[in-house]
Amino acid sequence: MSANIKNKNVWVFIETEYGKEKKVGFELLKPGREIADAVKQELVAIVLGKDVKNVAAKAIAYGADKVILVDDPIFERYSTDAVTDTLMDLIHKYNPDTILIGATINGRDFGPRVACRLKTGLTADCTSISYNEETGNVKWTRPAFGGNLMADIECPNTRPQMGTVRPGVYKLPLFDEDKKGEIIEEECKVSQSGIRTKIIETIREVTENINLEEAEIIVSGGRGLGKAENFSYIRDLAKALGGAVGSSRAAVDSGWIPHAHQVGQTGKTVAPKVYIACGISGAIQHLAGMSGSDTIIAINKDKNAPIFEVAHYGIVGDLFEVIPEFIKEIEKYKNS
Repeated sequence: MSANIKNKNVWVFIETEYGKEKKVGFELLKPGREIADAVKQELVAIVLGKDVKNVAAKAIAYGADKVILVDDPIFERYSTDAVTDTLMDLIHKYNPDTILIGATINGRDFGPRVACRLKTGLTADCTSISYNEETGNVKWTRPAFGGNLMADIECPNTRPQMGTVRPGVYKLPLFDEDKKGEIIEEECKVSQSGIRTKIIETIREVTENINLEEAEIIVSGGRGLGKAENFSYIRDLAKALGGAVGSSRAAVDSGWIPHAHQVGQTGKTVAPKVYIACGISGAIQHLAGMSGSDTIIAINKDKNAPIFEVAHYGIVGDLFEVIPEFIKEIEKYKNS
């Protein structure tokens, strides 16, 4: 699909599961709004799911001008075939200029499939997007060469322009329940016979415990922990606060914790209400993944550690002494 005047509007895919939205879709309405305004086009949210009319209404409140809604039981749980085939039908009908997708496990699955069928480009795992007025294209920014460089990528020759963007990169737009917008309901043309795979079981205990993008509190450990066993300190503090466990790249590279917990350019980008960095020096790759947090607390025995330059609160001390005292105070507060 070559670039031409027939392609218009900026689409944002709002991922859902069991009737509930993934926050990243609403986050992407913010840069989507900026791009749509720059090109004087409409911002359109795409909502696929079961019993998700409330999600469509939220998308309007978060800034979408229109919502294309496909509400069908086939979308209750994620299906590669159902989502890919439905998006292809919608794209051929409406011809969007730009499509923003959250870089979730599912977004990374169907996004490239759709782009391949359309014979257009897709920039994966972006940490920033903007509109380039000189070229008239979206500028997609992502880590390259192991996170040591940031690459700016454009798609000048084909449409739609597509990209997946990391959760937590953008803050949610302002919610305006009085905002008006159009909800266009489309029918699902995919039948169960067209679904080639079936989910037998989801191990939610695993997926929920490592859901860093949705966590409001994250406690992360780094090289200062010294060994894998000492992540028990991080887990105990996270449990006391009702938060999730994160880590630096150094801890992952040392084999102390799985990569799913890694925060940073080559891990996950997060923006929780509270981020506690324990024994993390603050390399630029790590800071890029958590600097958008509302409140950053650093615990490090090196007073010159770069992490203190971005922290709102800093504790210079031995984390093996500080964390147990921290937990004691939390429990004391809970019991008061």
